[in-house]
Amino acid sequence: MYKNPNKSLFIAFEGLDGSGCSTQTNLVSGWLREKGYKAMATKEPTSNIIGGLIRGQLTHDWRTGMECLQLLFAADRAFHLEKDIIPTLRQGKIVVSDRYFFSTVAYGSLEVDRNWLLKINDQFMMPDLTFLLKVSPRVCIKRTKERSIGVELFEEEEKLKDVWDTYEYLAKKFPRVFIIDGERTRGKVLRDVIEIIKRRLK
Repeated sequence: MYKNPNKSLFIAFEGLDGSGCSTQTNLVSGWLREKGYKAMATKEPTSNIIGGLIRGQLTHDWRTGMECLQLLFAADRAFHLEKDIIPTLRQGKIVVSDRYFFSTVAYGSLEVDRNWLLKINDQFMMPDLTFLLKVSPRVCIKRTKERSIGVELFEEEEKLKDVWDTYEYLAKKFPRVFIIDGERTRGKVLRDVIEIIKRRLK
């Protein structure tokens, strides 16, 4: 993976489903705008046609092999970078993404080889800061059910424990990854995240 060549920051939130990635993405991008920075919140899978295919697989609307699904994630990421992330960074805006390649590798490695997943993502841009929200699988499943959005493909406790193990492996393998306790209030999580971002902005 290559380093962001732009002066503006590329930030990603990662974690188990229900860990608060979407919440923190919105809170951080809002805080940045309040402080006078130009910031864009985005997410993966994207809302384009490839992202729609991925979401259809995760919610059981259609079925394909796991290798095909992971290639769709990679194609969606390539499109995301080309059409949204890179042009926005070049404009001097900060990009805050709700999920990026860590989630692909962590969830995908339940079914396919982890090294292959790393290989098909190795030509993409690395975030400047990655925040990995640590929340237990049991709490994540409880939160997800409380949102009444149903349980997606991978949301079973034992599998999520394996997913988290891969997240921790990636946190050790790649630079500028910060593991944040996500079982606290959203305000306390945000406070810790902001302190790290402030140091980088200086």
